[in-house]
Amino acid sequence: MSDIPMTTVALLCTASLAAGWIDAVVGGGGLLLLPALLLGLPPATPAAWALGTNKAVAIVGTSGAAVTYARRAPVDVGTAVRIGLAALAGSSAGAFLAAGMSTDVLKPVIMVVLLAVAAFVILRPAFGTAPAPGPATRRQRLAAIGLAGLGIGFYDGLIGPGTGTFLVLALTALLRLDLVTASATAKIVNCCTNAGALAMFSWQGTVLWKLAALLAVFNLAGGTLGARTALKQGSGFVRVVLLTVVFALVANLAYEQWAA
Repeated sequence: MSDIPMTTVALLCTASLAAGWIDAVVGGGGLLLLPALLLGLPPATPAAWALGTNKAVAIVGTSGAAVTYARRAPVDVGTAVRIGLAALAGSSAGAFLAAGMSTDVLKPVIMVVLLAVAAFVILRPAFGTAPAPGPATRRQRLAAIGLAGLGIGFYDGLIGPGTGTFLVLALTALLRLDLVTASATAKIVNCCTNAGALAMFSWQGTVLWKLAALLAVFNLAGGTLGARTALKQGSGFVRVVLLTVVFALVANLAYEQWAA
């Protein structure tokens, strides 16, 4: 941290606070914090250190948001953990294949999918506004484990950006949850995948622990505040933030594909 100017540290703390809030509401906080770390760390710092530090920060904010949600939202923790374990396996497989695959081919596909999702949410105002009556069926839970767990976990390992947002959308559709409960469930799933990723980065020694500890305090505050905001404002508010993050993700992927 001695090589990072204090003004940069202050900006990283602000980015971490905002990222925690966004991630708690609808996912996608990494879209803000990871680029901030890549820009804020000294130029000679390998990208792996930014990735590892980001995970060390994110797991704290995500855990805080998950606890806040679990206390006040009707979350099926057992189902969420099962999906999380499946996502951990899928993420490992995606990361294994990522080394030998160009993600540039996949980014345009992801952008099209995201725009289709945005159109669906806009054209279906009732999507995620209220949960379906009764608990999820066994078939619905298996579908969530397979698609939201293995499928999105695989995407997280292969590409990554917007994983939390995809989880919220998938859980809303597959388990017929309202957007607030889907966000709460997604946080528990994210805890599982972040733990696996952080273990790998720690083993590789690519985490700036002092910086991560400082940023984690702000990320935890943002995550807790974001969860409380989502619970207070309801699904309509989450829907607006969701659409904002989806369009931001599309813009980010487009920039990486054609402008960077």
